[in-house]
Order: sequence, then C-alpha cells, then structure tokens
Amino acid sequence: MTRIASVNVNGIRAAARKGMNAWLDSSDVDILTIQEVRGTREHLESLLPGWHVLEHESPQKGRAGVAIASREPAVAHRTDLGIDPLDADGRWLEADFAIGSDVVTVVSAYVHSGEADTPKQEQKWSFLDAMTVRLPQLADGGLAVVTGDLNVGHREFDIKNWRGNRKKSGFLPRERAYFDRWLAPLGQQTDCVDGTVGTGLGFVDVGRTAAGEVDGPYTWWSNRGQAFDNDTGWRIDYHLATPSLAERVEAYRVDRYPSYDTRWSDHAPVVVDYRLG
Repeated sequence: MTRIASVNVNGIRAAARKGMNAWLDSSDVDILTIQEVRGTREHLESLLPGWHVLEHESPQKGRAGVAIASREPAVAHRTDLGIDPLDADGRWLEADFAIGSDVVTVVSAYVHSGEADTPKQEQKWSFLDAMTVRLPQLADGGLAVVTGDLNVGHREFDIKNWRGNRKKSGFLPRERAYFDRWLAPLGQQTDCVDGTVGTGLGFVDVGRTAAGEVDGPYTWWSNRGQAFDNDTGWRIDYHLATPSLAERVEAYRVDRYPSYDTRWSDHAPVVVDYRLG
C-alpha cells in the first residue's frame, strides 16, 4: 500500500511554523504533493529532512510553486506543460515512481485561481486547455494521478454556497465543463454544464467516488467570517486518477483540522491509499 497525500500549504515556511510537520510525522505518507510552496528548494529540504524533494519553483518570488516530497526517490520528473512559461511556471510537476513492479506517475498541480472576465481568467483557461491535452498522454502510461489545488468546484456538492458563486471564478460553468469532459468515460460524448458537448477522457475523481453524492467533504475554507467553523467550504483539492489506478484505491480521507486555531493552512490535506507494488 502506498499513501499519497496532497495539500496546498499556503507557504511552506508558514505551514511548518504552524504545525505541518507534526501532521506529517503522524500521517505515514509515502508521497506528498505540495502546492503554493512560496519558497525555494533549500526551504523545502531544510523543512522536510530525510525526504527526497522535487520542486517547480515560480519565477515570481513568494508566489505559487509546486513540489513533490517522497520517501523513495523518483525515477524521472518533468515540468513542461507545453504552454507559455508565465502561465505554467511553478504550477505543474510530474514525477514517476517505481513501486515494486508498478510505475506510477504523480502530478502536483496548482491551477490559477482566476478572476472572471479579466486577464487572470485567460491564464486559467490556457492552463486548463493545456491540462486537457496532457491528461490523455498521462493516461497512456496506465497508472497516473493528478493531485492538487485545481481551483474549480466541479459540482454543486463541491461548494456549500454554490448559488452565490455561479458567476465567480472557481464555479463558472465553462470551468466546470472541463471536469465534465475529463471525468466522463473515455471516448463517450458527454453533455457539459455549460451547454457544450465534449469527449470524455476517462479520469476518475477519487474523492467524489469515495464520498458519494453528498455535500463535500470540503478541502478549503475562506479565512473570512466563520467559514471553517460552519463548514462553509469548497472541495477544490483533488486526486484525479486513471481508471487502472482508481481501481487500486483502498481508502480516501480529508484531514480536516480539529479547530480553526489548529490549522496550518487554509486547505486541508487530501490523503489516499493506493494498492501498488
């Protein structure tokens, strides 16, 4: 069994100060994907002693950044998503791991938050388009999972206040339609929420499959008001697995913090056990 966890740390140094390492020491994770590192490889290595660390650092100091930390080293890694580096740097990292007789590709992804009808949203469309091209290529390898903060609530189950956010980035119909296509059965024509028709890519939303047709479980809560205490959250952190890997899921959980004052990020870790090796 291999345990893969993903979390947007909202700054690796701040998360470490607030208690991230205590969670990591007790969680028995084999591979940890990290988003919004906001730091350097040196920061990661000093805060994660004993781990093998890969990072795709953002050229904008103190912004974005993705990483993968693992107990055993990866056999290969890549960062090129095939789009303008300004749209992708610090947001996409793939690593291949040899686990017994299996080779699995693990992706740490941090999609732009976007802002409707602004250039920020154009960057987000570009990134989602590039993911749509890359996902089938990953699926060709068999065992692959895209993890991380994808900054879209796919369905009404995925955001508590979905009615009030239908015109805001993160829950726009066009954004959600990408997920309709990614998660529809491979090759199947599917009616998307934005009125378009697309071809399914066959990926599996591990979290929704595990939880069923229920609200949440949410993975991010605004710092404003009583969002965390009232569980007024969003499920925007995912494990999207190829069908062959999804069949090997043993357990799924969101490590929601016990209380507001024990949080070390505004996102909670998403932890999945896969039968590998």
